[in-house]
Amino acid sequence: MAEAADIQGTSPSPARRWLRRTAALLMGVPLLAGALQLPAAPSAQAAPPAAPDASGSRSVSVAVESLTPSALSDGDTLTVSGTVTNNGRQAVTDAHVGLRVGPELSTRSEIDAAAERGAYTPGADGSEIGGTYITKFAKLTPGVAEHFSISVPVDKLDLGSDGVYQLGVSLSGKTAAQSWEQVLGIQRTFLPWQPDEADTKTKTTVLWPLMSSVRMTAETSPGEQQTPVFLNDDLAKEIAPGGRLQQMVALGRSIDVTWVIDPDLLSSVDAMTGSYKVRGADGTTTPGRNQAVAKQWLAELQQAVAGKEVVALPFGDPDLASLAHNGTGVTGSLSQLKAATDVATLTVQTVLHVTPATDFAWPVAGAVDPSIMKVATSAGADKVIARSDSFRETAGLPYTPSAARPVGGGTTAVVADARLSTQFQGDLTTASASSLAVQEFLAQSLALNQQSDKERSIVVAPQRMPTASQAQAMAEAVAALQGSTWSQPQQLTAAAKAKPDPDATTTIPSGSAYPWSLRRQELPRSAFAQIAATQDKLDNFQVILTDPSRVVTPFGRAMNREMATSWRGQAGQARAFRRGVEDYLDTLAHQVKLVDKSDTKLSGRSATIPVSVQNNLLQGSDHLVLRLTSTNPTRLKIGGGAFDEQPVTVAGGHSQTVKFTTSANVNGQTTVIAQLFTEDGRKYGSPVYFDVKVTEITATVMLVIGGGVLLLVLAGFRMYTQRKRAAARAAEDTGPERDGDAAGEPGETAAAEANPDSPQDRLTQESAPQPGADGTQPSDPTPDTAAENPDPSGTGERVDR
Repeated sequence: MAEAADIQGTSPSPARRWLRRTAALLMGVPLLAGALQLPAAPSAQAAPPAAPDASGSRSVSVAVESLTPSALSDGDTLTVSGTVTNNGRQAVTDAHVGLRVGPELSTRSEIDAAAERGAYTPGADGSEIGGTYITKFAKLTPGVAEHFSISVPVDKLDLGSDGVYQLGVSLSGKTAAQSWEQVLGIQRTFLPWQPDEADTKTKTTVLWPLMSSVRMTAETSPGEQQTPVFLNDDLAKEIAPGGRLQQMVALGRSIDVTWVIDPDLLSSVDAMTGSYKVRGADGTTTPGRNQAVAKQWLAELQQAVAGKEVVALPFGDPDLASLAHNGTGVTGSLSQLKAATDVATLTVQTVLHVTPATDFAWPVAGAVDPSIMKVATSAGADKVIARSDSFRETAGLPYTPSAARPVGGGTTAVVADARLSTQFQGDLTTASASSLAVQEFLAQSLALNQQSDKERSIVVAPQRMPTASQAQAMAEAVAALQGSTWSQPQQLTAAAKAKPDPDATTTIPSGSAYPWSLRRQELPRSAFAQIAATQDKLDNFQVILTDPSRVVTPFGRAMNREMATSWRGQAGQARAFRRGVEDYLDTLAHQVKLVDKSDTKLSGRSATIPVSVQNNLLQGSDHLVLRLTSTNPTRLKIGGGAFDEQPVTVAGGHSQTVKFTTSANVNGQTTVIAQLFTEDGRKYGSPVYFDVKVTEITATVMLVIGGGVLLLVLAGFRMYTQRKRAAARAAEDTGPERDGDAAGEPGETAAAEANPDSPQDRLTQESAPQPGADGTQPSDPTPDTAAENPDPSGTGERVDR
C-alpha cells in the first residue's frame, strides 16, 4: 500500500517512511565500519563497493517484444519473448529472466503510473514466478543482446478477480562488483484479465484515418488532356507495397473501423492512374511512371471500404483551427471551406463508388474552442470530433462518459478518449515499444469498461497520419479489442447518435484554454489573405473563358489544399505552395493580352488605329471589352470622344485586331491608352501605352500652293497674248496676202477647236482654274486612309494611310 501511495503521487505513508529509514541505516553500516578501519585492509565480511556502471535495476535493458495472447482467458498459456542486453561494463553471471505479477491496477491513473515507473521497486513489482518458468543465462557479455522466451499457463499466474494486472519481466544476476543475486533490469507491461463475457460491453468506435500531405499542384502540362503535375513522387512511395498508405489499407481491411478519408488523397491517386508529371528540384517536369501502383492501391481500397462506414472530410482536410483563429477576418475564407465540403461527396463517390458521411468535422488533435466549433459547423457539419484532453470533465464523474455531447444549436461534440487516442504516437519501430503500446491500450480499455455498469459509447481518434509501424500496432490492438470479452465495435454515426450521459460536460472550452503548442503551428492571417487574392484573380480570369471549368476546377482544389492541416510544422513549404499557385494563375491570365504597339503617325484629320489582342491559351476567350482612351481628346478624339470601346472575341492560339476611328483637331503628339476590361467593368491585364503624332496639312501650306498655281496661270496667259500680237504684226507686213490669210483665220480657228491637242488649246486647258487650286480642300466625307487589311497586324504595326 505504501508503494501504491507513491505511485499515485500522494505523500508516503508512515510505514513507507520507516522502510526508507531502515534501508538507509543498513546501507550506512558497512560504510561506518570502513571508516573506523582506515589504516587496515577492508574486512572480508564487509560488502564490496558498488560499481556504478554495472549496478542497480537499470544495468540490463529488458525488451518485451511479444506477449500472446494480448488479453487472457481461462485455459490460455501466456508466452512472453524478447531480448536482454547488458549495458554495463562488467559481465553478468548466473542470470535468468523471470516473470513478476504485480498487484491489480484498478484505475486508469494507476495504469499510467505503472507505465511511467522506472527502476525495479520491491513489493510494487510483485514476486517472481519461480520453477521452470524462467530463461537462464550463464553469462551476459556487455553490449550483446540475448533472446528469451517464457511460456506459463494462466493458472500459474495466480490472477485474482477480473481486471488489469501489471506484469514485470525482470533479469536477475550477479556481477564481479556485486556478487549477490539482484534485479538488474525490468520491463513492465500489462495483462488484461477478463475470462468471462462482461455483463455490459463498451461500444468502441475506432477511426481509421486515410490522408496524406499535399502532393498535387494547380499546374497542368500544355495540351488538351490537362496532364496534372505533382510536387514530387513521394505519394507513390506511400501507396506502394510496404508503404504507409498501403499498410493502412491492408490492415484496415481486416478490422471493423470507420474510415475517415481526405478526398484530396483519392483525387491525387486517381490522377496518378493516368498520365501525370513530376516536378524535379530544378523546376523541370518528368513523366510519372507509377500508374500501376496507383491502380492497385485504389482497387484494394475499394475492396477494403466495401460495407464499411466512410466519413469524408472537406477536400484537402482544411485546418479548422487556423481558419477560426486567423482566417474568418478575411473575406471569402469560409466560402473556401464550403466549396471544399461540397466537392467531398462527389469525389468519394466517383473514386470509391460509396456514399460517405460528410456531416463530421475534425479539428486537429480534437482541440476545440467556441470559434473552432462555429467554423467547423459553418459548412454544414453538425458533429465535431473533439478529444477529452480538450473537452475535460468538470462534474467529477467516477467513470468515462459516452462520447456524444449535445452542445447546443443542434451540434453534437463527439468526444474521443484521449488515453486511447494517443496511445500509438511516438516511435513504435521497435517490437518492444509496439508490444507495450498494444498492452497498455487494451489495459486502458478494460479498466474503462470496469468503471461502470452503464452502457457507454467510446470513440478512439488517433493521429491523422500514422506511420506504418504505428498503423501495425493500432491494427493489432484493435483486432485484440474486437475479439475481447468486454468490448464490441460500433460505427461513428451510431456513437454520435447514442444517448448522451446527462452528467457529462457539455460546455465548450474557452479560447484561452486552447493549447499554445497547437496555436503556434497555425496558418497565419497572411496565408488566408493570399488565398483570397488568388480567388479574386481566378474570378477575374474565368469570366473571359469559353470553358471556365478547365481552370476553375484545378485552381479551386489547389486553394483548398492551401488550407490543409498537413501544412502544420511546414510554414516555408506552405508559403512556397501558395506562391506557386498564384504565380501559375498569373501566367495563364497573361496569355490573353494586348500586343505592344509602337508610336503612330496620322497625316490627316481622320484615320483608323488598329489594336491587336493575342490569346495563347488552348481555349477561346470572350466577354472582353477593349477600350481605347485619348489622354488629350481636344487634340485627338477616339470615336468622337475621349474613348471608345469594342467587344473582343479571340479563338485559342490566335490574335484579333480591333480598329478604332479617330479624328484630329490640332497637330501634335497624344498618348493613347489601350486597356482590356471584362464585361462587368473590371480591368483585365496590363494597359498598353503608345503615342499618336498628328501632322495635318495647314491653311498656310494651302495658300502657298494656291499662289504657285496662280503664277503658272498668269505665265500661261502672258505667253498667249504675246503670240497673238506677234501673229497680228505678221499679217500687217504681208500686204494683200494678209486678206487671204485673214480669210483663212476662221478656218484655222475651227481646226484648232476640232483638234483639242493643239498647243493653243492645251495652254487654255492648263490655264483653266482647277479644283482646289485656290488653296481650299473639301471636307473629308470619308477617311483619308485606305481600307484596312483584315489580316492580324503585327506588334508595332503602323497605321495605313
